[in-house]
Amino acid sequence: MKQTNRWIYVIAGVLILLFAGLIYAWSVLSSPIAAEFSEWSKGSISLTFTMAMSFFCLGGLIAGLLAGKVKEKVLFIVSAAFMLIGFLLVSRIQNVGLLYLGFGVLAGLGSGFSYNTVMGSVTKWFPDKKGLISGILLMGFGIGAFIVGKIYAGLLSSYNWRTLFVALGIVVFIVIFIGGFIVRKPAAEEIKDFIPAKEEASNKNGMDFSTKEMVSKVSFWLYFIWAILMSAAALALIAQASGIVTESADGLGAGTIATIVGLISVFNGIGRVIFGGLYDRLGQKNTMLLNNGLYLISVLITMAGLNAKSLPLVVTGFIFFGLSYGGVTPTNSAFIMDFFGVKNYPVNFSIINLNLLIASFGGTLAGAIYDKQGSYMSIFGIMLVVIAISTVCTLLIKRPQSSN
Repeated sequence: MKQTNRWIYVIAGVLILLFAGLIYAWSVLSSPIAAEFSEWSKGSISLTFTMAMSFFCLGGLIAGLLAGKVKEKVLFIVSAAFMLIGFLLVSRIQNVGLLYLGFGVLAGLGSGFSYNTVMGSVTKWFPDKKGLISGILLMGFGIGAFIVGKIYAGLLSSYNWRTLFVALGIVVFIVIFIGGFIVRKPAAEEIKDFIPAKEEASNKNGMDFSTKEMVSKVSFWLYFIWAILMSAAALALIAQASGIVTESADGLGAGTIATIVGLISVFNGIGRVIFGGLYDRLGQKNTMLLNNGLYLISVLITMAGLNAKSLPLVVTGFIFFGLSYGGVTPTNSAFIMDFFGVKNYPVNFSIINLNLLIASFGGTLAGAIYDKQGSYMSIFGIMLVVIAISTVCTLLIKRPQSSN
């Protein structure tokens, strides 16, 4: 097998994740819904995204448990069907309950199925490039919301949002359905030439951990705390990004503010590829420490920009924030495979992704702090503490020993 052949699965995986990541475009997708149903509170509409993230994690866990028991294409077909039905239901909503069912439950589950199945299949083709491939795949998942969201927003002037939801549901179904007949796991002989000597020795020594063994390791929990803190800090900033831009520069239009805030998403996608590749070169500890350092720089720059009311500094801070937050997700994937093995990766990866359930409250907490304090500086102060704790966790992580 030629090495270039395995990149077919990367291309298919990126395309699938590009559309499965649409759940992250909720802030854009929901704007016309909120306008039509103005009697619905912001809290009730925001709950849709919280539900979508919860069922995304559940869908990933179910897909992980089914991996190896059913073929990948079956999981992709289920994913495509869930997302199609979910988007079609949203296009016909007249009450918030149907919105929760369509987008929160079905689209969330469908996205989780595709996410876990792509990551659990395509990464196995690249035992020599775990971090880089994780980064490339996750870039597709992250940047899809930005790209498709922009197209959706642009089409709203010509088409009703209900029509667009039907179209999105059909396109998502087609992409995931077709991609599902391409993406698959490799047979052992197909990747034997790509397995690094160090990993081959580890495999022979039984360095594959079951999920039960993994969660019994201190290294797992230290990393889990790191992932929660880093993600929560980023989501706290994202939730307040528009307000920070507005406070740092007067008279900006809504389009300009949206573009500046969108830089976080763009550089988040770039950061996923960069940090994924760095993990392969620098290893776990150095990559995580570099990420912590970049977070620190981004906080300090943004604080300085806000204090001086300097938009260029705030924009620079947002760029660094995007890059550093982008480093978390590929590190999740590479860390689980690197420390706990390939055999149980689909389930183990879904467990580490549960950090999102806790981290998602970062934005809510930031909003509550701002409402009470009337200042963003308190939020940044908490972020500095979070970075310090994350650094301690990073330094304490040790590679686990096999229980065999």
